[in-house]
Amino acid sequence: MHVTLVLLPGMDGTSILFEPFIAALKDKYPVSVVRYPTTRHSQTYAALSDFATAHLPPDGPIVLLGESFSGPIAISIAAANPARVLGVILCCTFVRNPRPNLRWLKGMTYLPTPRPPLRIATKLLFGRFATPKLSALLRKALHEVQPAVLRARLREVASVDVRAQAARLAMPVLYLRALNDQVVPPSAASEAQQLCRDMKVETFDAPHCLLQVVPAEASEAVMHFMDRLVAA
Repeated sequence: MHVTLVLLPGMDGTSILFEPFIAALKDKYPVSVVRYPTTRHSQTYAALSDFATAHLPPDGPIVLLGESFSGPIAISIAAANPARVLGVILCCTFVRNPRPNLRWLKGMTYLPTPRPPLRIATKLLFGRFATPKLSALLRKALHEVQPAVLRARLREVASVDVRAQAARLAMPVLYLRALNDQVVPPSAASEAQQLCRDMKVETFDAPHCLLQVVPAEASEAVMHFMDRLVAA
């Protein structure tokens, strides 16, 4: 069966941070990356879900991987296309605001602040796993996106809620959870597992940017998941 793995990116919305993970996949399955618009486009979850749907491969079955910010988008697309989506992979993500106690930060995202300092972003996303190569990838990704776009996406996270869509998913779901995630708490995976009918959680000794820090281990888990879907 010809199955394509569709990658939906994190907050940056580019394909840049997927580079280590795609290299680790070693072309076993076709890979398609959705790159979100960086300017002059609505950054709401609804608009980006429509954009991603319009940029899916034209035909054939797919497996969706939603990283961080894109988890709700992967869930929404899968719920709307159950005949085509064979499986869903959720990586360090959520079905609703993972930090509800910080909802007050939403107001601050309207301030005309510059891009987040690379040093702080690196510490938050990579922690003790940071390397010069990963920091360079992050710098490149952040500089491709306007600060206003990043703020708009952060506002969306504060109010997103796709619990109803997650509960409708009948296809298998794989959740990749990072033990050292400083962005998304463990409760996010637990809540997703309570909602999804057929969900398995795999845990990695990694920070929030799991696919970037342990690409070989993550790709192995993803390929094993897809192998089982194809064989079913």
